[in-house]
Amino acid sequence: MLDEAKIEESPEGSKVINEEVEHQKEVVADAARKQGIDEDQIDLFRQFTAASAEWHDGMTKKLMRKVDLHLLPMLVLMYMLNFLDRNNLAQARLGTLEEDLGMTGTDFNLATSILFVGYILMQLPSNLLLTRVRPSTHLGVCMAIWGVISTAQAATQTFPALVACRFVLGFAEAPYFPGAIFLMSSWYTRSELALRIAWFYSGHSVANAFGGLLGAGVLGNLSGAHGIAGWRWLFIIEGSITVVSAICSVFILPNYPATTRWLTPEERAYAQWRLIRDTGEADEASAISIKEGVLLALRDPRLYLFTLLQHASLLSQTFQYFFPSILQTLGYGNIQTLLLTVPVWVLTFLASLVVTYTSGRFADRSIHIICLIMISVAGNIIVVSTLNTAVRFFALFLLPLGAVPAYQIILAWIAGSFPRPLVKRSACISFGNMVGNTANIYGTYMYPSSHGPRYLAGGAATAADCLLVAVLAVAARLVLQRQNRKLAARETFESESGGGGGHSSSEPSSAAAVDAATPAGFRYIL
Repeated sequence: MLDEAKIEESPEGSKVINEEVEHQKEVVADAARKQGIDEDQIDLFRQFTAASAEWHDGMTKKLMRKVDLHLLPMLVLMYMLNFLDRNNLAQARLGTLEEDLGMTGTDFNLATSILFVGYILMQLPSNLLLTRVRPSTHLGVCMAIWGVISTAQAATQTFPALVACRFVLGFAEAPYFPGAIFLMSSWYTRSELALRIAWFYSGHSVANAFGGLLGAGVLGNLSGAHGIAGWRWLFIIEGSITVVSAICSVFILPNYPATTRWLTPEERAYAQWRLIRDTGEADEASAISIKEGVLLALRDPRLYLFTLLQHASLLSQTFQYFFPSILQTLGYGNIQTLLLTVPVWVLTFLASLVVTYTSGRFADRSIHIICLIMISVAGNIIVVSTLNTAVRFFALFLLPLGAVPAYQIILAWIAGSFPRPLVKRSACISFGNMVGNTANIYGTYMYPSSHGPRYLAGGAATAADCLLVAVLAVAARLVLQRQNRKLAARETFESESGGGGGHSSSEPSSAAAVDAATPAGFRYIL
């Protein structure tokens, strides 16, 4: 099966190389046995470990080509529609939504924020359920439900009815985002994850760009068609597209590497081996119970630091729910305003691909986040400092250009910092997303219409929040640096004592403080 799996040796270094390969074989074998993987597959894992770099390059490219084509396009489309259905209220506002439903004051803010109440309530239960059912079915069914609810918003005749729809919509949308991040982290190594999350999160930028075009087209051409207001057509069209896409996703999305039929047996085994080599464990849903996984997550103090980082990062992006309204303060009409949002999000999409590639290429998270979020700081300061149209339009480019890519890298950082077991990672991703999204509940009140056109309070608060993101990124880097030093100390101690696995009472406290389940050679990405 592995004809090319040969060890590169030189006469003077072959003994050292052979010893290292044999050690790596046993490390992988031990990690596989802990998950109940049978000995036949463990023998295959040993062959993978001994394979040449050339063989691995070819096998990885072949596997990733298949995985990327089956996984990413559907996830991007689903997220685009997820965000489009969530954010179309901002475009509908430029139609006759508020007038038709009798909305005044902060009613629009309430209609925006109430979605996240339902969204937060369903976060943890839905993602833990994902570890016990097929992800393709789970995500597809949830998508179909939110599509139906999104379409139903077109039938609302009163403001309370709209609020009720938005609450239930958040409840239905909750499983998707953390579920998609969780699913990707079950296929990709940590070095691959940042770029894949960038492609996935590109659905966010594409949704904003496409939403502006679609909103302009619908409000400009369908308002009053068949006696139906333009904003109602917007909900009908976008919701219907979502339902059709949901049905397709059930048949397209893969599940886990060990159970995916469009991979050969060798490719399935190799996909699992890659995860074991990267983090010491492949994904096995039955490895521990849901209760054990949740407790492991809640006992990890790093979870709370990363959750605060995600919360602050999401708060730095709440401007996007009012982006058309803020842009309209430059003096443009409704249709022109929607069209002007398009280049902003196209540039954000392109920038995201570049910086997330370099983040993965150079195995860096914190420095990228800090540099990006400072761009958003500058944008917020400029927006509230002047009413000059050209300068403010330039500054509005900076808001998402810094905040959105920074958040993408934060997501990859979180997924890679709580790699295994599967249920713990699921709980960590869900908990971070749940608490993080509380920012969207109160953050939506940072830009009341009465504060226009400068929006001084909202812009200043967002700038301060962006600075907090930078500080938290530094703190997370320092914490993980300390963990890496402890991992190195543990390995040195085990090597010198010949322990290889256990911890004696004489072991240094710095080494003992590290989770004993962390595999040899593992280091957190900073």
